[in-house]
Amino acid sequence: MTFLKNKNILIFGVKNHFSIAWGIAMSMYKQKAKLAFVYHNVKSKKNIILLAEKVQSNIVLECDVTSDNSIIQLFKSLSKIWKKLDGIVHSIAYVEKFQLNKNYIKVVNRKNFLHAHEVNSFSLVAIAQAAKKFLNNKSAIITLSYIGAVKYVPYYNIMGISKASLEANVRYLAASIGKNIRVNAISAGPIKTTASYGIRNFHKIITVSKDNSLLHKNITIQEIGDVAAFLCSDLSRGITGQIIYVDTGNNIV
Repeated sequence: MTFLKNKNILIFGVKNHFSIAWGIAMSMYKQKAKLAFVYHNVKSKKNIILLAEKVQSNIVLECDVTSDNSIIQLFKSLSKIWKKLDGIVHSIAYVEKFQLNKNYIKVVNRKNFLHAHEVNSFSLVAIAQAAKKFLNNKSAIITLSYIGAVKYVPYYNIMGISKASLEANVRYLAASIGKNIRVNAISAGPIKTTASYGIRNFHKIITVSKDNSLLHKNITIQEIGDVAAFLCSDLSRGITGQIIYVDTGNNIV
């Protein structure tokens, strides 16, 4: 079954082959989706182009999600290639590394707090606003969250606060964007990615996650990718405004 055949999907957040966004891209490619990718700066462009080639895509476009003009220009550029979009994957998260290594109250500051919310949460709104007129009926937008949005995770700090904002964003966007466009989030279990290793004692989080898992293992980017592919397909047409936990059951333990 190829339930994403002929669907055009734009993916934000691929950095390398460890990225959750890359796991999503591979799963969607297997379901015959047509994919486009976004890079943030020239430094990451070359690597993303090489990855895009592996899923038969030559669409790699630049966007700074902290700039409304950059986001608008992204969709103008994409519209010259695709007239319409069927899905968007928002797999974007960033905070300064030192914010993930110390006691929250000692390290938090106004500048980093606001920037984390701009990048991790508001960017979803900005992208949805710019993309709306390019989205087909029955389109889907998905984003990525983590249990640290609703529970205390040591050293997750500002990232957890901004992910809580992101999850609320999903609900408000789902209610307001339109009756034929769905918005959902995947709350993924801990994954060994380039970004996650910035969190102090992340190796302990991975170990505890596996020990508490109902499936006796940690989640993989492929498993997250398969759920993302489902959420961007017509098979999930009755699901919107939801936070879907893909974490081998850890969230109920």
